[in-house]
Amino acid sequence: QVQLVESGGGLVQPGGSLRLSCAASGIIFNRYTMHWYRQAPGKQRELVATITTRLSTNYTDSVKGRFTISRDNAENTVYLQMNSLKPEDTAVYYCNAHHQVLLRSYWGQGTQVTVSS
Repeated sequence: QVQLVESGGGLVQPGGSLRLSCAASGIIFNRYTMHWYRQAPGKQRELVATITTRLSTNYTDSVKGRFTISRDNAENTVYLQMNSLKPEDTAVYYCNAHHQVLLRSYWGQGTQVTVSS
């Protein structure tokens, strides 16, 4: 059984930081590209950050220079370090594991991030 479990969300003031974690089980983690998505109320889910099996990273423009995605293959965990948070970063954040060859994709349950004073 595949499980992706996110943690680390919460309420933070503008300018603050949070680190999200996503622990995976039931997959060969180092063979999956890992993504962080987010979905704000009334908006479509958007891709925020990606880290490939070769540790290449990519970010949506709105978070470049503020967010950092990383992975620990020994711990089967992907992280999203979020700094200089803005109210527009408020959303439910989801991790996704995607196998590029098998075309399998798995989702976590999401963790709420609220940026507000």
